[in-house]
Amino acid sequence: MEIISKSLFWVANSLLIPDIILLLILFGRALLLAGGFYNQMMIKRRNDALFGQKIKALSSAGVDELRSLLPEKDNSLFVKYLRDLLASASAGEAYADYLLSSLENEVDKDLSLSKMLAKMGPVLGLIGTLIAMSPALVGLSTGDISGMAYNMQVVFATTVVGLVISAVGLVTLQFKQRWYAKDVYSLEYVSRILNAENEK
Repeated sequence: MEIISKSLFWVANSLLIPDIILLLILFGRALLLAGGFYNQMMIKRRNDALFGQKIKALSSAGVDELRSLLPEKDNSLFVKYLRDLLASASAGEAYADYLLSSLENEVDKDLSLSKMLAKMGPVLGLIGTLIAMSPALVGLSTGDISGMAYNMQVVFATTVVGLVISAVGLVTLQFKQRWYAKDVYSLEYVSRILNAENEK
């Protein structure tokens, strides 16, 4: 039994360094995601100001005006699929449904990083906390205060970094889900207007 316990203890301790490396990698990805999220938020605001009221009041007569508002380059998934939808206005309802399904697939792909950070941050933080807690308790029992203090630093550091990673993932996920839901509804509305015009 003692051999099994020591083997398990050795395996657990050997996971601390990979856990810390993964936390650092995910922390870097979280910082990049936060920067990209800010840029995406600015683009979203500009697009909403440009297209929001036009789409809300869209009629078959205003399709050309909406098409003229499109920027030269696609600055977001919404603009990309709106351009494609307006360019293929005569393609019919089946193609519009295909475009919306493609958009939903790309949305899932974009949200996957936020979902992964939100879930893996606390998991890796907790793993680092529990692994480093064991030698800290051993140091406390043997009177090795400096060793215990070092391990407690690792305990708190892994917990904090894991929670920061999770917070970035959760915040970006919540905002992006709302943005993309609004984009999908707007494109569905434009699609209905175009289909109604084709049926005339």
